[in-house]
Amino acid sequence: MPASDPATPVILDIKERIAVVTIDSPPVNALGHAVRSGVMAALDKAEADDAVDAVVIRGAGRCFSGGADIREFGTPPAEPTLRQVCARVEDFPKIVVAALHSTAFGGGLELPLSCHYRVADASAQIALPEVKLGIVPGSGGTQRLPRIVGAKRALKVILSGDPFAAREAHDLGVLDAILDGDLTAAAVAYAAKLVADGAPLRKVRDLAVADADAEVFAEARKTWEKRSRGLLAPLACIDCVEIAATKSFDEGMQREREIFVACRDSEQSKAQRHLFFAEREAAKVKDVPRDTVKRPINTAAVVGCGTMGGGIAMCLVNVGIPVTVLETSEDALKAGLAKIEKNYAATVSKGRLTQAEMDKRMGLINGTTNYADLGPADIVIEAVFEEMDLKRTIFGELDKVMKPGAVLATNTSTLDIDEIAAATKRPADVIGTHFFSPANVMKLMENVRGKETAKDVIATVMALGKTIQKIPVLVGNCDGFVGNRMYHRYTRQAYFLLEEGALPQQVDKVFLDFGFAMGPLAVGDLAGLDVSYLVRKRQVQFIKPGERWPVAADRVVEAGRKGQKTNAGWYRYEEGSRKPLPDPEVQKIIEATSAELGIERREITDQEIHERCFYALINEGAKILDEGMAQRASDIDIIWTNGYGFPIAKGGPMFHADQVGAKHVYERLAHWAKVASPALEPAPLLEKLARTGGTFADL
Repeated sequence: MPASDPATPVILDIKERIAVVTIDSPPVNALGHAVRSGVMAALDKAEADDAVDAVVIRGAGRCFSGGADIREFGTPPAEPTLRQVCARVEDFPKIVVAALHSTAFGGGLELPLSCHYRVADASAQIALPEVKLGIVPGSGGTQRLPRIVGAKRALKVILSGDPFAAREAHDLGVLDAILDGDLTAAAVAYAAKLVADGAPLRKVRDLAVADADAEVFAEARKTWEKRSRGLLAPLACIDCVEIAATKSFDEGMQREREIFVACRDSEQSKAQRHLFFAEREAAKVKDVPRDTVKRPINTAAVVGCGTMGGGIAMCLVNVGIPVTVLETSEDALKAGLAKIEKNYAATVSKGRLTQAEMDKRMGLINGTTNYADLGPADIVIEAVFEEMDLKRTIFGELDKVMKPGAVLATNTSTLDIDEIAAATKRPADVIGTHFFSPANVMKLMENVRGKETAKDVIATVMALGKTIQKIPVLVGNCDGFVGNRMYHRYTRQAYFLLEEGALPQQVDKVFLDFGFAMGPLAVGDLAGLDVSYLVRKRQVQFIKPGERWPVAADRVVEAGRKGQKTNAGWYRYEEGSRKPLPDPEVQKIIEATSAELGIERREITDQEIHERCFYALINEGAKILDEGMAQRASDIDIIWTNGYGFPIAKGGPMFHADQVGAKHVYERLAHWAKVASPALEPAPLLEKLARTGGTFADL
């Protein structure tokens, strides 16, 4: 094929009476206006040419198509629209075959769905990820896919938004064949055989939707009303697929478009699209060039095989990186490895992993109690108890045994990276890799740079995050970094509100109403109240004169209530249940603390809880940005939506602040700082934005 030419992003070539239409618009063959026009022009030529019996549509370069052109995102595309291109393909008088390799996502799948046949090589992945952007597929995806694979399977693809590999896509019925060898040559031969065999023009619009019983859609709604927690797009997708099953194709296409526009223009979709682009920005480090040579990571080691260490080891072996895990004793090592095996076995029992794959992954994990056995690893990640002296001791040992150039990483969630690095003679090799529990499930990886961390170490760990399928975000070194530093500020306000008159169930309800899956007090019970208690005990030495301390939170733990692990924390729990139940005993502790502190309890409104907690979060984010601890406001949003349960429908705390308005947030914080909590004094950056009308997105 000719080299890429931006002026001609679609190339027409005739091979053995088969017209090969190649989309050649690097890097991802996005279906922008020039590409759509080019496909239409190529089809016109192919139809008019009597020497053409059939058409193959393929993508050049690294994928078939990544979908819509992001430069047109959120704006009405110029004609021909993708819907018009798809209609032209479907009604084409000669057989049209889509030949897919690598990515065929979004509009990059809707175009093949309009083709008469679809083939792929083994590298292909298909997806309709629109639901993750708060929208429905808008170019016929919700109408054609159910007609091809049936309602149940279509709902599986559309509601997950996740990629499906070629074999699974074939089993679902999306692909007609998986071809070996050169894909273009094989697709041309496939199309020629269809012509020779007199194969029909399979117009998807003429097909009926299989398994379209009303119960299918009722069950889907029941599941997603609970799972989506107020998100509009999943239920809208179900509506569209049900329309495909019950209405004509033309009516379905019209309704899909109407629903697409309504979703696209919603605040939720704006928030979700913000997060889509924010995640891509987060991977970029402003002072680390993209061409920085990364250190090879072919082997790894993990110190500690508890909950976090075991989860981190799983993340690494899941992508084929051999891991050596170290524990202090053979018994602890056996227990840790058994827990990893149990986790994998649970996944196998659910049908999400084969026994052979589990055995392969377990075979990549070696255990040891000897530090010297870690020496050959390219990276070592420490994942032990959150105690500075212990971590410094471990890094002193690692400094002795790790090979030159190895990356020395710590999973600390709050401690000073530079102090840990000072225990070594190679602080440039030290970096924080803060995983979130459970590490083998949670997507966020908050990477922390120390003052001497080398740029190639930063580049290496950010790339490793992507390799192990995490969302890596780089932050600066301060107490709690970005996520926990902000978390401690709003939980502190929650504790103060309890002392002033609120109760745990009222505070948590405000969070649930906002869209969180759990409130901060129930989260504390889940994590273990003793964990945050110990963090506070470490922080108490830094308390300033006159600074308020969350006494009630300490009193609850000192009463032996550590959360779910003791069936008693801010709530009580019945044996075997995780349902938080209000507890009169907690109310007595809180009220006694109020009396101890000389605080006259008063009625606390939901609005006050909302503003003091959420605006405290925003305020701390402003301070973090001012100090350069986060590169950009959107990085904070990624951290909070992926690590702390901030509702994606709100786009993260800093995006939410921009929607509410910096002036409003500033004024309410100033009010509460004056009448309730001096800790809510507005940050200078927030005051500046309020005065100038600026936004965090502009920074």
